Order: sequence, then structure tokens, then C-alpha cells
Amino acid sequence: MCIAVPGRVTKTEGNRADVEFGGVKRYVSLALLENISVGDYLIVHAGFAIHKIDPFEAEESIRLFQQILKE
Repeated sequence: MCIAVPGRVTKTEGNRADVEFGGVKRYVSLALLENISVGDYLIVHAGFAIHKIDPFEAEESIRLFQQILKE
């Protein structure tokens, strides 16, 4: 089972992007998605961005993960 944590795109370059997950940046492939911009939120699996999600949903998910980690 995997936990899908949203990450925010901080930089794009061709079909690659820097994506930040709670202060940790990862370099990911955008080969499976189109029209990705800085500020978008993505779900990443095995180094590939697999889904773009709504910013409100992403921020709510991040808030819930942070709450769980504090408990």
C-alpha cells in the first residue's frame, strides 16, 4: 500500500520538474502528464508524476498528513 502525498511544482524544465514535498525536493518526470506549471500540485509514484490535483484538495491533504504526524 502506498500513501499518496501531494507535492508542489517549484520548477519545470522540458518533461521534468522539481516537486517539493514538505520541504523535500524531488526531480520527477512529467512524461505521463501535460500542461504542468509551477505551483501545480502532483501525485508522484516511482519518480513519475501520475496525477495533477486541485490546489484546495492538495492543501487539505497536506494539512491532514501534518495533523496525523503530530499525534
